[in-house]
Amino acid sequence: MQSTAEPTALPTMKQLQPRLAPYARPDERRSLWQLANSLIPYFALWAAMIYTLQASMSYWITLGLAVLAAGFLVRIFIIFHDCGHNSFFRSTRANKRVGFLLGLLVFTPSEHWWRSHAIHHATSGNLDKRGIGDVTMLTAEEFENLPWTGRLGYRLFRNPFIMFGLGPLFMFLLMHRLPSPKLGRRYTLNVLLADLGIVLLAAAVSLAFGFRTYVLVQLPVIWMGGMVGIWMFYIQHQFEDTYFVRSDRWNFVAAGLLGTSFYRLPRLLQWFTGNIGFHHLHHLNPSIPNYNLEAARQAVPEIFPWEKVIEPGKELSALRCKLYDEPRMRMIGFPPWGKRRTDAETGRA
Repeated sequence: MQSTAEPTALPTMKQLQPRLAPYARPDERRSLWQLANSLIPYFALWAAMIYTLQASMSYWITLGLAVLAAGFLVRIFIIFHDCGHNSFFRSTRANKRVGFLLGLLVFTPSEHWWRSHAIHHATSGNLDKRGIGDVTMLTAEEFENLPWTGRLGYRLFRNPFIMFGLGPLFMFLLMHRLPSPKLGRRYTLNVLLADLGIVLLAAAVSLAFGFRTYVLVQLPVIWMGGMVGIWMFYIQHQFEDTYFVRSDRWNFVAAGLLGTSFYRLPRLLQWFTGNIGFHHLHHLNPSIPNYNLEAARQAVPEIFPWEKVIEPGKELSALRCKLYDEPRMRMIGFPPWGKRRTDAETGRA
């Protein structure tokens, strides 16, 4: 694995793009099959969960089914995500319409989220352009310059129990219900339409089976699915030797290869997460449908030495990554309470 300090030796997009381009073509049959093998089991599991509640079975059985349903919900989110990149169908209209409907299932307003996600792709790894579509991250110097209340708030935000425990409910039930004024009127309208659609779906299920049943089914599924989704997004950008530089040094290929990970998951988990573990390939060409990412990687073996591979069982070390040490170009942990870094630690003379 090469250092993030050597981006000039990386392959260029001029070299990579001709071989990646053939994989950036949606296959309608594969897309429709992926929709079917994701949505049909998901709805079947919903029906089974409702049945366990209506039949007064143990709620543990319902929760067991919810774990599996959450896995399919993650897969549905990846399809929703691909629709936003216009990579799931050839037709832009089909991507937008299917994406909007899938967004109701994953509690995410389509156009609004896609816009912020596009900004994430355009600014990933750029320290000067953080703040939209990414996980909030401070440099060590920025953290030290905060008042104690700000440092406490950031410590709480980066606590795994809050980020991955409360985070999914906060994000999918609250934050995605509120439009961002920065994105404009069109995206505000999209949020309101999505909110209306989610309310109508909830009302329909509640009228048919009861509001309690709806909550006991929907809440654990969106919570567990959201937890996996936030974890995947975190681990694909927040690791020790990730890439963050200022605008004048930022490089698109470096941001893709050095600032995003290759999360090498077991086959079953790779399937449920829609191949998004090949995140470096996705950043190099977001037009590649999720089902083509693995084959696309094999087509460009010159990227292999540069891949930031995260193996199963070793990903928890990323939880120690709290701040970006800009002089050393590394993620580091928090300093002990009340302790300031020395000049030697900050790289200052």
